[in-house]
Amino acid sequence: MMTNVSVISVIFLSGLNETKALQKSTIFVFTLMCYCLIILVNVFLILIIILDNTLHEPMYTLLCAFCMNGLYGTAGFYPKFLWDLLSPINVISYSGCLFQGHVFFSFGCCELSMLALMAYDRYLAICQPLKYHTLMSKQRAIKLMCIFWLTPVCIVSVSTFLTSRLKLCSSSINRLFCANWSIVALACFPNETFINGVVVYFVLTVYVLHGVFIAWSYVYIVKRCAKSMENRAKFMQTCVPHLVSLMTFIITTMIDVTFMRLVSQELPKNIQNFVTIEYLIFPPIINPLIYGFKLTKVRNRIFRLFASENK
Repeated sequence: MMTNVSVISVIFLSGLNETKALQKSTIFVFTLMCYCLIILVNVFLILIIILDNTLHEPMYTLLCAFCMNGLYGTAGFYPKFLWDLLSPINVISYSGCLFQGHVFFSFGCCELSMLALMAYDRYLAICQPLKYHTLMSKQRAIKLMCIFWLTPVCIVSVSTFLTSRLKLCSSSINRLFCANWSIVALACFPNETFINGVVVYFVLTVYVLHGVFIAWSYVYIVKRCAKSMENRAKFMQTCVPHLVSLMTFIITTMIDVTFMRLVSQELPKNIQNFVTIEYLIFPPIINPLIYGFKLTKVRNRIFRLFASENK
């Protein structure tokens, strides 16, 4: 009865099935503008940091990696979604679906890893200022950045490999894109997905601990800042952007998770689609903007750049 379950080579994405042609055209324009804005603000901030020697410090190196991760995650969605908006049938190869799911999963893990590393950097700068340059040099920041990016990619690769071994009984995903859990949900034999669940819960546990570490770091930072006017100024300038990024990530992720599990599917499909992709819209735009305007060195460099162009 299930002799053909292993030959699925194409996945159908049905998230746009109820969207009319005129709506697709409108969505295409806004999506293209949004993606161009994401690329513009992130690449601009990355180039500002790379080209200005005064910004070659650990905090700005980590910020550069943070923006690169935003570009990595959005690249897994926007080009394919823009193509789907122009296509009558929305399909993706099975291997492409696995890859897209891997990108989104690793993107989320890397985002939290980078936030944890940035929280550690701020903890050292404010709570251990005398040891900061010893414990967090530029070279050490780059090494930690590579470790904190490669580790989640490797861990998620294990989950993706386990998913690729499953036999599927369906080739349709009722979303705009592939996610690891949505592929696992197509498995013919639920008992075969047990190890997938174990790995996913392990990954979630690891990154919940990242969140605990971030909270612990900021508790100590706030305690230290409460005793010093200078530290309070440093907190408002360098820590507030991190907290805004963290809250944006948590809120958008929780909305998506809550929506998937609790919200009625009777809501209009366009609203469902928007909720599933809002974490690919707001954080990649808000993060470089809040850092660009809030961090004094970056803001001053941007102002000097535009001032020189106007002369």
